Amino acid sequence: MSDQVETEALPVEGRRIAVLGEMLELGDEAAKAHWDVGQMAGQYGADVVVAVGGEMAKQLALGAADAGVDVAIVRGNETATDLLKKLLLPGHVVIIKGSRGGMRWQIAQALTNREITGILS
Repeated sequence: MSDQVETEALPVEGRRIAVLGEMLELGDEAAKAHWDVGQMAGQYGADVVVAVGGEMAKQLALGAADAGVDVAIVRGNETATDLLKKLLLPGHVVIIKGSRGGMRWQIAQALTNREITGILS
Protein backbone atom coordinates (compact mmCIF):
# COMPACT_ATOMS: atom_id res chain seq x y z
CA MET A 1 0.00 0.00 0.00
CA SER A 2 2.93 2.34 -0.42
CA ASP A 3 2.00 3.71 -3.85
CA GLN A 4 0.19 7.03 -3.62
CA VAL A 5 -3.03 7.26 -5.65
CA GLU A 6 -3.27 10.02 -8.25
CA THR A 7 -5.01 13.05 -6.70
CA GLU A 8 -4.99 15.48 -9.62
CA ALA A 9 -8.77 15.25 -9.89
CA LEU A 10 -8.89 17.43 -6.78
CA PRO A 11 -6.30 20.17 -7.15
CA VAL A 12 -5.72 21.82 -3.80
CA GLU A 13 -3.61 24.86 -2.98
CA GLY A 14 -3.39 24.04 0.72
CA ARG A 15 -3.53 20.96 2.89
CA ARG A 16 -5.90 18.05 2.50
CA ILE A 17 -7.46 17.29 5.88
CA ALA A 18 -9.46 14.10 6.39
CA VAL A 19 -11.75 13.96 9.43
CA LEU A 20 -12.46 10.28 9.93
CA GLY A 21 -14.91 8.95 12.48
CA GLU A 22 -15.32 5.44 13.71
CA MET A 23 -17.24 3.03 11.53
CA LEU A 24 -19.84 1.24 13.61
CA GLU A 25 -20.93 -2.41 13.57
CA LEU A 26 -17.95 -3.94 11.78
CA GLY A 27 -17.56 -6.81 14.21
CA ASP A 28 -14.32 -8.78 14.39
CA GLU A 29 -12.77 -6.93 11.44
CA ALA A 30 -13.18 -3.48 12.99
CA ALA A 31 -9.59 -2.84 14.05
CA LYS A 32 -8.10 -3.89 10.72
CA ALA A 33 -10.75 -2.02 8.72
CA HIS A 34 -10.04 1.19 10.63
CA TRP A 35 -6.27 0.78 10.21
CA ASP A 36 -6.80 0.19 6.47
CA VAL A 37 -8.88 3.37 6.13
CA GLY A 38 -6.10 5.34 7.81
CA GLN A 39 -3.66 3.86 5.29
CA MET A 40 -5.97 4.77 2.42
CA ALA A 41 -6.12 8.37 3.61
CA GLY A 42 -2.38 8.51 3.07
CA GLN A 43 -2.66 6.85 -0.33
CA TYR A 44 -5.22 9.39 -1.43
CA GLY A 45 -3.03 12.31 -0.44
CA ALA A 46 -4.30 13.40 2.96
CA ASP A 47 -1.81 15.67 4.70
CA VAL A 48 -3.59 15.47 8.06
CA VAL A 49 -6.02 12.94 9.54
CA VAL A 50 -8.20 13.93 12.45
CA ALA A 51 -9.46 10.65 13.92
CA VAL A 52 -12.65 11.10 15.96
CA GLY A 53 -13.80 8.62 18.59
CA GLY A 54 -12.38 6.00 20.92
CA GLU A 55 -10.42 2.81 20.38
CA MET A 56 -11.14 2.47 16.68
CA ALA A 57 -10.15 6.10 16.09
CA LYS A 58 -6.74 5.09 17.43
CA GLN A 59 -6.54 2.42 14.74
CA LEU A 60 -7.43 5.02 12.07
CA ALA A 61 -4.66 7.24 13.39
CA LEU A 62 -2.11 4.40 13.52
CA GLY A 63 -2.83 3.43 9.92
CA ALA A 64 -2.54 7.04 8.76
CA ALA A 65 0.67 7.62 10.71
CA ASP A 66 2.15 4.46 9.19
CA ALA A 67 1.34 5.96 5.76
CA GLY A 68 3.26 9.13 6.68
CA VAL A 69 0.28 11.33 7.48
CA ASP A 70 0.20 13.80 10.39
CA VAL A 71 -2.51 12.70 12.82
CA ALA A 72 -4.58 13.99 15.70
CA ILE A 73 -6.98 11.91 17.79
CA VAL A 74 -9.97 13.59 19.43
CA ARG A 75 -12.91 12.15 21.35
CA GLY A 76 -15.83 14.03 19.85
CA ASN A 77 -17.27 16.38 17.28
CA GLU A 78 -16.89 19.54 19.35
CA THR A 79 -13.20 18.94 19.96
CA ALA A 80 -12.69 18.09 16.28
CA THR A 81 -14.42 21.32 15.28
CA ASP A 82 -12.28 23.39 17.67
CA LEU A 83 -9.11 21.79 16.30
CA LEU A 84 -10.13 22.36 12.69
CA LYS A 85 -10.90 26.00 13.34
CA LYS A 86 -7.28 26.37 14.48
CA LEU A 87 -5.82 24.39 11.57
CA LEU A 88 -7.81 25.65 8.60
CA LEU A 89 -6.40 28.25 6.26
CA PRO A 90 -7.64 29.48 2.87
CA GLY A 91 -6.99 26.86 0.22
CA HIS A 92 -7.28 23.88 2.57
CA VAL A 93 -9.81 21.17 1.81
CA VAL A 94 -11.62 19.09 4.43
CA ILE A 95 -13.38 15.80 3.89
CA ILE A 96 -15.48 14.38 6.72
CA LYS A 97 -16.45 10.70 6.92
CA GLY A 98 -17.91 8.49 9.60
CA SER A 99 -20.89 6.38 10.51
CA ARG A 100 -24.19 8.15 10.66
CA GLY A 101 -24.37 7.32 14.36
CA GLY A 102 -21.31 9.49 15.03
CA MET A 103 -23.15 12.53 13.65
CA ARG A 104 -19.98 13.90 11.99
CA TRP A 105 -22.26 16.19 9.97
CA GLN A 106 -22.22 18.38 13.08
CA ILE A 107 -18.58 19.23 12.29
CA ALA A 108 -19.44 20.35 8.76
CA GLN A 109 -22.37 22.36 10.07
CA ALA A 110 -20.21 24.13 12.66
CA LEU A 111 -17.45 24.91 10.16
CA THR A 112 -19.73 26.23 7.43
CA ASN A 113 -22.36 27.93 9.61
CA ARG A 114 -24.93 26.20 7.41
CA GLU A 115 -27.61 23.81 8.52
CA ILE A 116 -27.11 20.29 7.25
CA THR A 117 -30.64 19.20 6.39
CA GLY A 118 -30.36 15.80 4.80
CA ILE A 119 -28.29 13.06 3.32
CA LEU A 120 -27.66 12.75 -0.39
CA SER A 121 -28.32 9.38 -1.90
